[in-house]
Amino acid sequence: MKKTSDIIIIGGSVIGSSVAYNLLNDGYTGNITIFEKDPIYEFSSTPRSAGGIRQLFTTAINIQISRYSLQQYKTFPEDMAINGEKAEIDFQQRGYLFLAKNENIDQLQKQANLQHEYGVPSEFLTRGELVTIIPELNTDDLQGGLYCAEDGYLDPYSVMQGYAKKAKQLGASYVYEPVETILKNDQGITGVQLENGDTYHAPIVINCAGPWAPALSETINCPVPVIPLKRQIIQFDIAEPLTNKIPLTVDPTGVYFRHEGQSLIVGFSEKVKPGIDFRWSRELFLEQLWPILGHRIDNFLYAKVISGWAGMYSHNTKDQNAIIGEHPEVNGYYLACGFSGHGMQQAPAVGKGLSELIRTGNYHTLNLSPLRFERFAENELLIEGAIV
Repeated sequence: MKKTSDIIIIGGSVIGSSVAYNLLNDGYTGNITIFEKDPIYEFSSTPRSAGGIRQLFTTAINIQISRYSLQQYKTFPEDMAINGEKAEIDFQQRGYLFLAKNENIDQLQKQANLQHEYGVPSEFLTRGELVTIIPELNTDDLQGGLYCAEDGYLDPYSVMQGYAKKAKQLGASYVYEPVETILKNDQGITGVQLENGDTYHAPIVINCAGPWAPALSETINCPVPVIPLKRQIIQFDIAEPLTNKIPLTVDPTGVYFRHEGQSLIVGFSEKVKPGIDFRWSRELFLEQLWPILGHRIDNFLYAKVISGWAGMYSHNTKDQNAIIGEHPEVNGYYLACGFSGHGMQQAPAVGKGLSELIRTGNYHTLNLSPLRFERFAENELLIEGAIV
């Protein structure tokens, strides 16, 4: 029996599921088949992320994507409800805060001006204003910070499941088998072959495979400039609780921290060799993160590690931004990869954009063409200055 579909999506995590949901919710009537090799999403990048939602970016397209996605996440529980049961995602709008020293002040103020052009209510805080947000903050070496009260963090696993369950309700089919290779001929995409030998035929394949996307793209000789990089997150308790539940706060060193229930989590983009690696280490906390945390907030000097985990950044080596749209050399081959740690927070806009592009041939809600694959050859890189 020949297995066919109208659209095949490789990767059933937050990006792939958002694309499927948006297509079907926007009225697409064809068959959509999503292939996900990890049925319990144990090693998926989405649930291993820090769950941050921010509009504090430095490029117009990323600001617009975040602005749109933020509004979607505010109504997500109702939008993804099934039979009256809301898809709760624990969205805590406690803000996002970038701390700044002297050398960063001018850049943050320029960022704020650009963000204001797109309706983002970001504000530059003085040293004195910082302690109204985090009273325990050591500001001796700071000059201020960029803050957005609308931003915050949520439960990424619940977001992923919300999209997947709603996509299934709307008619998407999930097949929990790994794809071995993408298939094409001289006219374009023809389908995929699974590791178990089964072949599925479709004129459209969307590669949403996260850190595994580059290897799959290589199977049709379409290399993408993306590598997998390990990113660790450590969860810890402190002896003396903080006065306030804090924003997701980014130290000038790049170390970030936020509340996770009554505990806290901390992360940092340390230098690692490319590769798939899910090991985490207490030594990262003890040797690198703890000194920075303790310097910034005295309460963090008395910390106890509870747990930790590692996930994969799909790191775009060219400009650290997503690659979205149809590949210029292969008809029917679409990419949604290389998010460099921003996949979960950009998923609503990316799903909507690809739905429009595939159904109508153009973007309507947001013009995502700055993220096209062709920008690399055209030397129109999209340099984002606020990468965490």
